[in-house]
Amino acid sequence: MATSEADGVRALLLAAGTGSRLRPLTDDWPKPLMPIRSRPLLEYWLETLRSIGIRDVLVNVHHHAEQMTRFLDRPCYREWVRTAHEAYPLGTAGTLSANRDFFRGRTTLLVHADNLCQCDLGAFMAFHRHQRPAACPVTMMTFDSPTPETCGIVETNPAGVVIGFHEKVADPPGNRANGAVYMLEPEVLDWLAEHPAVWDFSTGVLPNFVGKIATWHNSGTHRDIGTPDMLALAQQDLLPDLPRVEYDDWSEWFRDHPIHQLVADLTTTCEPTR
Repeated sequence: MATSEADGVRALLLAAGTGSRLRPLTDDWPKPLMPIRSRPLLEYWLETLRSIGIRDVLVNVHHHAEQMTRFLDRPCYREWVRTAHEAYPLGTAGTLSANRDFFRGRTTLLVHADNLCQCDLGAFMAFHRHQRPAACPVTMMTFDSPTPETCGIVETNPAGVVIGFHEKVADPPGNRANGAVYMLEPEVLDWLAEHPAVWDFSTGVLPNFVGKIATWHNSGTHRDIGTPDMLALAQQDLLPDLPRVEYDDWSEWFRDHPIHQLVADLTTTCEPTR
């Protein structure tokens, strides 16, 4: 169901990564299209955005760009999803900067779309619109990580505003992690315009907004599928019940693709722990 919180929001789904930790699977197949319970990961993100009424979406592509473009250039997406092809990776902040005109003056939803996330995205957006502290142009989604030493841990004050980051440290002060899903006000894009050399959002942009980043906690599934064991574990996750896209030639081709068996084999060769 579309929500009024989506009015005027444009989304950037970051999907250009090489998925190096998933090799050899990603030697021939893009990480954002890895099957999760037989559906491409990116499809979960796009159908979630569709369900809440976001109709202006940009997806950047680089690794296996032809396969990514073939997935996106279908009747179910081509009217409301644009593709930004990057001949070389621009970085997470660089992609925002390169497409500044698309997002100019808008609230932007920024998503690392190679993560699996089950959350109430409408509630996340409503929090940003109506409940975040007024001085915060950024709202960050957080989650509780079972392995906090392997990810970016955020430290917040009693109001839930970020006061520090601890990136992959041996003894982090808690397990509340950066979920790499953000709502951004135009102030952030304006800052990027003044700092064109910044290419990474997490390390180059966020530290400059410490004290001005609100947090919204996701208690649902939030998983980096970037390793074979995590991809195998994702096949067991409870996922959103989203409508299936209209069956087309790509769907038929994907249904019979060997990637499904390769991923299924992971469940017997990996021994993931939650």
